[in-house]
Parts: sequence; C-alpha cells; structure tokens
Amino acid sequence: MSEKPIKMSVATRIRNNFLAGLIICAPIAITLWLTWSVVHWADSWVRPYIPARYDPESYLNFAVPGTGLVIAMIFITIVGFLAKNLIGQSIVRFGESIVQRVPLVRTIYKSVKQIFETVLKEQGTSFKKVGLIEYPSPGLWSMVFISTDAKGEIASKFNAMGQDMVAVFLPPTPVPTAGFLVFVPREKITILDMSPEDGAKLLISGGLVSPEYREKLIGKELPQPAPIPVKTLS
Repeated sequence: MSEKPIKMSVATRIRNNFLAGLIICAPIAITLWLTWSVVHWADSWVRPYIPARYDPESYLNFAVPGTGLVIAMIFITIVGFLAKNLIGQSIVRFGESIVQRVPLVRTIYKSVKQIFETVLKEQGTSFKKVGLIEYPSPGLWSMVFISTDAKGEIASKFNAMGQDMVAVFLPPTPVPTAGFLVFVPREKITILDMSPEDGAKLLISGGLVSPEYREKLIGKELPQPAPIPVKTLS
C-alpha cells in the first residue's frame, strides 16, 4: 500500500514559499547593496578632486555613479605603470625617503606596505591553502589558512629546537577577518583540497555551507554496482 502524502496547512505553505524566496532574494539584495556602497564610497573620496571640466555630471542632467571608482582605478594603474620605469622608481624612492624621516608615519607606512606586498604578490602562496590543526585541545580540530613558513629570528629559534614550523592564520566564526597567528609543526597540519573561498564560506556560515567534495581515487577504478539477480520463470 502506498503512503498517503502529508497535507500541509496554508500557513506552512506560505512559510515555505517565503523561505524559498528569501534564499533567492537575500543574496542578490546584499550583493547589490554592497556593490552600491563601494561605488558611492569611492565616488565620495575621488569626485571632490575631479576638475569640473572632466566631470561627466557637469555636462549631464543626471548623476553618473561609479565615475570616481573608474577614475581611481585608472589613476592607480597609471601610477603602477610609471613606477616600473627608472624615473618612476626614483620618484618612489625619494618619496619613501621623506616618509622614513617621520617617526610615527614611517612605522605605519612600512607595516602597511609589507602587508600589501605579501598579500598581493603574484607568486606568493600565502593563504592559498586551507588546513586543519588540533586546536584548542587534542581531539578538537580547527580550520586554518596556511600563511607561510616561519622566517627570520622565529625560524632560527625553531630550527635550533629541530622543529619545522609553519605560520597559520586561525580565524573565528563568523567574522574571519580577525583571528590568531599560530605556529604549528608542518607534520601536524592536515591540508584540505577546498579553496580559500570555500573555507571562508564554511567559516562565515558556521559550518552550514559546506563545499562539495569528490574523493580523489588514484590508481583505482570506480566501484561498479553489483548486478541485480533476475529470476526466470521455468
């Protein structure tokens, strides 16, 4: 006998439809809001410095959002292009030499520059791998982003102790931008196949959004389903 389908009340159907619509509309609305906020933030910073004759709004009767963002991107690209030649490098070194003479400013500038050089370096491997470590106690595992091998004085101290340590970033949930820098032995890190983007989604969602995973079979064939025996009528 077939089971009778469970009848849902009108209120339950309305709630299910609302949740389904919320899952579709909320990500779109949040994405549009964040994009719009970034565009307006860039315009508010750049537009006051644009001469009136170069501002499209001076010739149009309506606002053109995103002009400041486009001009900022063009300006940054031009600066990067000029900084690659000999004259540009000389100007950059001269400007940095002036900044280095200011006690507080030179510390902030040097730290910020090192962070950007490390994060935006094209050939760097920082934060491109996700792993697991036993933290905060044995038997409990936390997800981390692999930063880099221990360097400098820290590396020399660990080498003297005969340990190969790796710097990892341990982010909290649901805000992965803040966290802890932890040095972990290389052999105690379990590397995951997921990308940093998938790892960030897993952290922000509190484990609710888990990336799809298909186990890699090396040198093995996929198991074939067992044949279903067929009975013949004699």
